[in-house]
Amino acid sequence: MKNFLFWLLCLLIGPSVAAQQNFTLSGTIQDETTNETLIGASVYIVETKASVPTNEYGFFSITLPAGTYTIKISYVGFSDFSETVVLDKNLRKKIAMAGTSQELNEVVIESDTKRANIRKPEMSVNKLTVAEIKRMPVVLGETDVLKSILQLPGVTNAGEGASGFNVRGGAADQNLILLDEATIYNSSHLFGFFSVFNSDAIKDLKLYKGGIPARFGGRVSSVLDIYQREGNSKEFHASGGIGLISSRLLAEGPITKDRGSFLVAGRASYAHLFLKLTDNDNSAYFYDLNAKLSYQLNDNNRMYVSGYFGRDKFDISDSFKNTYGNTVLNLRWNHLFSEKLFTNVSMIYSDYYYGLQLDFLGFNWDSGIKNFNFKYDFKHYLSNNFKLFYGLNAIYYDFNPGEITPSGAESGINARQLEQKYAFEPALYLEAEQSIGKKITVNYGLRYSLFYRMGSQTMNLYANDQPVSFNQQLQIYEKATPIGTQSYGRGETIADFNNLEPRASIAFEINDDQSVKASYNRMAQYLHLISNTSSPTPLDVWAPSDNYLKPQLLNQYALGYFRNFKDDAYSLEAEVYYKTLKNRLDYIDGADLIANDAIEQVVLPGKSRAYGFELLVRKNKGKLNGWVSYTLSRSEQQTPGRNASEPGINNGGWYKSGYDKLHNLAVTASYELSKKWTFGANFALQSGQPVTYPKGYYEFQGVLVPSYGLRNEDRLPAYHHLDISATYIPTRGKAELAEGKSDKKKGWQSEWVFSIYNLYNRMNSASISFRQNEDTGRNEAVRLSIFGVIPSVTYNFKF
Repeated sequence: MKNFLFWLLCLLIGPSVAAQQNFTLSGTIQDETTNETLIGASVYIVETKASVPTNEYGFFSITLPAGTYTIKISYVGFSDFSETVVLDKNLRKKIAMAGTSQELNEVVIESDTKRANIRKPEMSVNKLTVAEIKRMPVVLGETDVLKSILQLPGVTNAGEGASGFNVRGGAADQNLILLDEATIYNSSHLFGFFSVFNSDAIKDLKLYKGGIPARFGGRVSSVLDIYQREGNSKEFHASGGIGLISSRLLAEGPITKDRGSFLVAGRASYAHLFLKLTDNDNSAYFYDLNAKLSYQLNDNNRMYVSGYFGRDKFDISDSFKNTYGNTVLNLRWNHLFSEKLFTNVSMIYSDYYYGLQLDFLGFNWDSGIKNFNFKYDFKHYLSNNFKLFYGLNAIYYDFNPGEITPSGAESGINARQLEQKYAFEPALYLEAEQSIGKKITVNYGLRYSLFYRMGSQTMNLYANDQPVSFNQQLQIYEKATPIGTQSYGRGETIADFNNLEPRASIAFEINDDQSVKASYNRMAQYLHLISNTSSPTPLDVWAPSDNYLKPQLLNQYALGYFRNFKDDAYSLEAEVYYKTLKNRLDYIDGADLIANDAIEQVVLPGKSRAYGFELLVRKNKGKLNGWVSYTLSRSEQQTPGRNASEPGINNGGWYKSGYDKLHNLAVTASYELSKKWTFGANFALQSGQPVTYPKGYYEFQGVLVPSYGLRNEDRLPAYHHLDISATYIPTRGKAELAEGKSDKKKGWQSEWVFSIYNLYNRMNSASISFRQNEDTGRNEAVRLSIFGVIPSVTYNFKF
């Protein structure tokens, strides 16, 4: 038995454990000018060719036999760092890397760094640097994180002015959006024109489309994991930008030099002020605030406090006012138990609020969702060949479906509160990353999630537990009449669910420049976004799973080929995927979703599937760089009848979901003409969004009434646009050059960004409606377009 355990240990953590004494090299990688930790920096050991990336807090750990080693550290935008170390005991280092004075497209990355990406069992993942995002042309001059990820394969949205995004044919509510680990429920400002993420405050962005690690859960389509910057702990700096309709300002500096830092960033739009000058009483504007405090207590402990607050205001002549936005607060504690065991504890509060003030109707409407999240994560670096990640998290939800209050004494409206809903979602996970020989690396794990739908609430009861009935005479689905109710007390369980969610991915390294990868993940989603639009709107309501709304369950499979060319000057990623989803809700014809206290009466459970091919080709070096992405995909849904006498939706057959985009092509390019001028361009081409057009009309009492065909069997016209930008950096003065300030790290720095969105003025269709022409009496189609050509200019500064 002892021999068996010995050989098992050797298999998992390497045979060298029995051959000679090992020691651990660990530490953090930082920016030497700010002390900001660097996420995903590659630590490479020349002698053994072993490599490890830094985690979300800049920490790394690698175990080696006693000896002398050369370590090389690479990170995009920074000069490579190299050092020789003698490892005769456990060694912990704090390594500061120098940023290059070059632009992003001039950074040379060692092939060893790329080799780590080739071998790492991570696929269906895209990472964008803030520098890449800021080089992309944008609408109205505001750098936009969400618009930038639309240039990646497999990512689309419902069109211009649409909020949210869709990944591999999934709905927008199936994306888990995290800001410093806190959930963001609405990711857009001004109904989709801007994102809630201030790019000046963002440090790292990673999008998981598949092969999602076991530490993530709660959504079935993707994870957008965003981390905020920590602030400069060496010296005070400020930066900002002034645009045509919005501006921003960021301040950062040390609390205690080299130990603690703060960062505060704010944005606001002011286009509504120009409307006031024209006697226009309507207005729409937003503002948001990012803040973060970081403090290193000692070598083993660091604390973080971060938060975000954002609000959108929209009103029409003071008779209609709309306010909505997110609030998040996060307290985190990093602790090192040893050189091999890193832990993080997080306590997180997230809140999404939506309010309407309807003075012309005499009432106000408030709704929202809150959650309280506790997380405890462990990263255990057992050896170079075997790492364990495990932890737990527990989320308590408080749903407010809606509250109506009279807006004044003369209102005549009675106050009404739709019953609030509560839920509790705990989960445990275990994940392992293991190297098997020199060619194979695997990542496998298991997440066990539970969900408790809790009272207090009074639930409707229905005949045969069917809240939707089918009218055989009219051949339509209708709301069922409750046959009774059942009341549950506060904290009493109404319904409960549990799911095992296995995850696995594998990478086979063909050689240093190419590999094949495969992945599988199963995920459960217990929340539903109640909406019948293709993109989220602020009025949409989140609802928990219960006796009638079952959790969504996903299975996804992916296979990919990855290759680097010409000393990593070019890279290629090609993937195919297939995924199926159970319990996807669809809405009966004529469903009323607003202020509906019995939403189960207008939805039917169905299933969906999506499959496709994704291609990403990058140019990584030289004055001209960028990428081309293409996706060929299909997203379909099916809602069959519950028995032989019911037709279901679309006669029970498969039909295109609202997120189906057969073709999706995106081209992104950046060209550095000189130290003063850099140019950028984006091109996007997508298939039109599925829609349902009327197939005919019938006359009723002199009015033409449209008769619609099958759901989503038509499409809007193809969506495409070309955007360009130019960035100009003014020449510095001779005195500054003489003082050695030409590296752009001292004194006042500035740049002008000129951009044109939709260069050739393509009038893309946001929707097409049909009406009867009052003059001719003939039917006509009317196209609604959001944007034409939009020029903009922004002045950015830093000091």
